[in-house]
Amino acid sequence: MQPIASLRPGVKAAILGEIKAANVSMTRRRGFRIFHAVIADASGSIRCTWMNQAFLADILKPHLQVVVFGDVKLDSTGLHFMNPEYELVSEDLTSVKTARIVPFYEKTGTVTPNMQRRIVRQALDQLPADIAETLPQSLLERLDLVPRRVALEESHFPPNEASVDALNAFRTPPQRRLIFEEFFLFQLGHAWRRHDSSVEPKPWVPTVDDRIRQSAASVLPFKLTPGQRQAAKEIVDDMRSPAPMHRLLQGDVGAGKTIVALLAAIVAMENGLQVAFMAPTEILANQHFSNIARLLASSRFRVDLLTGNTPGLQKHTVTSHIERGTTHLVVGTHALVQEAVTFHKLGLVVIDEQHRFGVEQRATLRDKGLRPDVLLMTATPIPRTLALTDYSELEVSKITDLPPGRKPVRTLVKPESRRDEVFALIREELDRGRQAYIIYPLVEESEKVDLRSATEMADHLQSEVFPAYRVALLHGRMKQDAKDHVMQSFIAGHTQVLVSTTVVEVGVDVPNASVMVVEHAERFGLSQLHQLRGRVGRGAAESVCVLLYQAPWTDDARERLKTMASTNDGFLIAERDLELRGPGDVFGTRQSGLPKLRTGDLVRDRDIMESAHHEARRLVDEGGLTEELKSFVQLRWQEQFGLIEVG
Repeated sequence: MQPIASLRPGVKAAILGEIKAANVSMTRRRGFRIFHAVIADASGSIRCTWMNQAFLADILKPHLQVVVFGDVKLDSTGLHFMNPEYELVSEDLTSVKTARIVPFYEKTGTVTPNMQRRIVRQALDQLPADIAETLPQSLLERLDLVPRRVALEESHFPPNEASVDALNAFRTPPQRRLIFEEFFLFQLGHAWRRHDSSVEPKPWVPTVDDRIRQSAASVLPFKLTPGQRQAAKEIVDDMRSPAPMHRLLQGDVGAGKTIVALLAAIVAMENGLQVAFMAPTEILANQHFSNIARLLASSRFRVDLLTGNTPGLQKHTVTSHIERGTTHLVVGTHALVQEAVTFHKLGLVVIDEQHRFGVEQRATLRDKGLRPDVLLMTATPIPRTLALTDYSELEVSKITDLPPGRKPVRTLVKPESRRDEVFALIREELDRGRQAYIIYPLVEESEKVDLRSATEMADHLQSEVFPAYRVALLHGRMKQDAKDHVMQSFIAGHTQVLVSTTVVEVGVDVPNASVMVVEHAERFGLSQLHQLRGRVGRGAAESVCVLLYQAPWTDDARERLKTMASTNDGFLIAERDLELRGPGDVFGTRQSGLPKLRTGDLVRDRDIMESAHHEARRLVDEGGLTEELKSFVQLRWQEQFGLIEVG
């Protein structure tokens, strides 16, 4: 309790005093009334206001002693409490609210926090002294976790000697126990699914000998980095296991994931198995096909391309070769495993840049009677905590270094008032024979939002700024054929400046492009900015990314651009993005793989999620799953965590 005279605006405070005056005032809004009370102690008095709670006139009457708790506000009339919590001193002060540490609950409809405290207190009082444990006793003892009954009681109504700072940080032993329990049960479902999928062995298990090692080494265009070597080893070790591989390969933009995947493909093909290499778009599929066919040109392996645009007769020829097994590696879109494509001996599926594909499509592969090794690749760095939720059933490999010859991209943050300097920089690069991207957040000018539009600026840049060079426009509203034509022209070097929206965000590989300019960079998220920056720096020339911002900008926007200028490390950027935006926004609200959590927080409780992941896998792998836990996973897991799962 604080003396009223010591109160300061902007802080939460509790006071104990006598109600000196109370009244209800009317407002212009029909039926909306305001209750006012003046409360005094020996040091002074303060006004309290409750909006639309006229019924308090029957409760908070003059001369009664009352405890008030809430935010202290300051306006033209002085200090006051707005909608504070209250409790009459004549009530049992030790019940649920005052003279003790009390919990805050989010307001639910018309149920006030005070009502929630009473409901929770009544529910806890009805529990038996000993309640059934969800966690194995050996786990409780090893991790020194408090009993479940104690955790429930003291998370809601902690003893007064508990640290309020630790409580608000959710780090008291009772709180950590509940958070661990929730994370552990979530991870248990993933661990069981991973174990279950590995029980039935795959039909063909590759082996590796000196001949295969030599075959792989012969196609390498450069010496592997330590990160690439480690990732390749982890993948090939998985492939040599009787259980089907389910692995995620994370590598920053330009980290050389494709060459690692190609090494895995050679191991499969040298063992007489076929490989399906899938990309999310036709442009990317064509790009992968071109690169892979070039690298395997001197080998004995046949490489084919199959997409929606493959002509009918050619499509028939390719599918026939796939069915007979004379096609060893086929590159295409996801239609490869969804349409009527029959494989002779499919042993490895590589999926590039398509989140959630591995989980959702394995059912399709199983329906074909196949249990191939599956390798997912992503250039979107995923924070470790989110990887443990959305990809928890997968093993994860990371490539954290860049291939030889690649230079980090220099990043500049500039106000839009210095645009002319940026155009001069672009012109210098174009004069050297390089190419440039200029990214805008909108396709067409909007009257409501003062953002430069791609359509308007493409015309301006061509006629006024870069008349000596060819400027092209690319955006998502264009038909696919038109988009492909524009991209092919840029890839071939016929177009020097590509004005685009974020459709170039993922996967486009133009080594000659050395400048990336992002207009209104303050409007973009960290992950998007990092992906856009990754479109340059793919050749030997030094590249630059310019982030143009327009004032006023928010503190978050300033932090995002500051982060971009300070590091090229996509994994650091992903962690920072998670801290700034939270998991729901990073993955998209209610992303299918994101659990619906009651106590845990994916940002705050990363260390606990790591521990829960490790312990759940250990328990399942050692066969320690109790019948109760098996029943939970089979009957209640999906419902409790609100997940949408296929396969």
